[in-house]
Amino acid sequence: MKLDWMGDHRELIEKIIKYGNAYSNTYKLQRSYGTDMMFSASQIQTLEYILEAEDKDEKMSEMAARLGVSRSTFSKNVKNLTEKGLLEKFHLSGNRKDIYVKPSANGRKVYAQYTEFVRELCFDDIFRYAGTISEADKESFIRIMDLFADVLVWYGEKEQELRKLIKIDPNRD
Repeated sequence: MKLDWMGDHRELIEKIIKYGNAYSNTYKLQRSYGTDMMFSASQIQTLEYILEAEDKDEKMSEMAARLGVSRSTFSKNVKNLTEKGLLEKFHLSGNRKDIYVKPSANGRKVYAQYTEFVRELCFDDIFRYAGTISEADKESFIRIMDLFADVLVWYGEKEQELRKLIKIDPNRD
């Protein structure tokens, strides 16, 4: 059966889906990524966002939203990274409620090793190819990916809203 509803965009959508599936299959797997430590892609992305937001004193919920993950996922990653010595937790004097996370010296070292590894593994080729396309084409691709991600996030949240608890009748099997 030919899927006509995608028109001339079938190959693009297929490649986006292929990437999403490949990524989801490895997202939570613990690997060394060229370091002497094991962590998941989800955890290293959390470390990366904390490094990027270090000067902003951004709340964890804001970083989770930028990354497109739930606050609970972000919190679990922070907990794991703290236990591994890659992050440190802080609070303001006089306010123990608001927790801030910062990368540790070891977190910076491990992240530098990770980036060198993944840059050589795949990003050098990606950057070389990306350097051959126009800024307008890059912006279009970025917009396509944003639209796709936004719909997935929105639909996931919408599905959660539609769920409700239904009491189980103890008299039924």
